[in-house]
Amino acid sequence: MVDGGTEGFKGHARIIMPGVTPCFECTIWLFPPQVKFPLCTLAETPRTAAHCIEYAHLIKWDEVHSGKTFDPDDPEHMQWVYSEAVKRAELFGIPGVTYSLTQGVVKNIIPAIASTNAIISAACALETLKLVSGCSKTLSNYLTYNGVEGLHTKVTEFVRDKECLVCGPGVLIELEASVTLKKFIGLLEDHPKLLLSRVSVTYRGKNLYMQAPPVLEEMTRSNLDLPLFELMSKTPRDIVHVTGTAGKGDTKQSCSRKLRVVFKGIDGVTDMDMAGGA
Repeated sequence: MVDGGTEGFKGHARIIMPGVTPCFECTIWLFPPQVKFPLCTLAETPRTAAHCIEYAHLIKWDEVHSGKTFDPDDPEHMQWVYSEAVKRAELFGIPGVTYSLTQGVVKNIIPAIASTNAIISAACALETLKLVSGCSKTLSNYLTYNGVEGLHTKVTEFVRDKECLVCGPGVLIELEASVTLKKFIGLLEDHPKLLLSRVSVTYRGKNLYMQAPPVLEEMTRSNLDLPLFELMSKTPRDIVHVTGTAGKGDTKQSCSRKLRVVFKGIDGVTDMDMAGGA
């Protein structure tokens, strides 16, 4: 896969080859965290125009329009937030609140620079040509561009994370042969590396249990009370794929995970270190 993205005067292009280069999860730390403002700052001590806008958006809207959902694509809603943000800014002597800034803060819009888009799209197109035609060696494996001061490019060769939950060997799960699919799903919620909820399970392309849609959930519900060992055709160790929601609180996100399931006492497998990969 060829991936590229831009943010203002900065951008990147990269090559992702399964099993060869890092996947997205391996380099998730490269993505900047989303900007969030503490509610206490918004309510008590705003210091920037963005604070005033977020106060109108997150706090004032609910106070005035209780039960009404804010629609960022509704011009009237956006105009209301802008007007309230201007009042808030005037109260604290903060300049810089504009309608365009209000749209940018509420929708998390980052201005697109045509030259940056052109450079990154050209890099992506070139790498695609290399992959399709084999005319030259591909990028190794992450190109960064910075046009804030002049024009700077750099290629960095990132390596795969051996413990990656997506492209790595998988999280080792040791089970008794009697463990049911329902209990197995429950164990994933408390596993320190997984913390998965609303789990769907597949094995060798077969749906063992699906949370959605409702039709599939009903079709696979009967498997919950069956031992996972039997659902895996009594295979002593193998790879199981699960999808669900990872994390707790405000950090939840949808994800997929690869698990190395090993049944203890079956086929001589008695130790985690002996289990290895499936």
